[in-house]
Amino acid sequence: MIENSNKEINHNEVYTTSEARGLLKISESTIKRLLKTGIIRANKVGGQYRIMGKELLRVLSPSVERKAVASYQDFKKNIKNNIKDW
Repeated sequence: MIENSNKEINHNEVYTTSEARGLLKISESTIKRLLKTGIIRANKVGGQYRIMGKELLRVLSPSVERKAVASYQDFKKNIKNNIKDW
């Protein structure tokens, strides 16, 4: 396992499964299970998974994602209302 104990997860960074395992401090079998069940969403590139940092952050803190989505929806609603008023 790659040691990432002092590394921060970058929202826009792309990670390998090995790097993700190190950041999340989980075993190889756990990362495989999370990928297989779709709990962690990833793309395959050249037969290997690549995982976005924002996906790792979503898995660690789903409440943060819900707040971000709610904030975006409010913003979108305000923009639509402003456009209607023109």
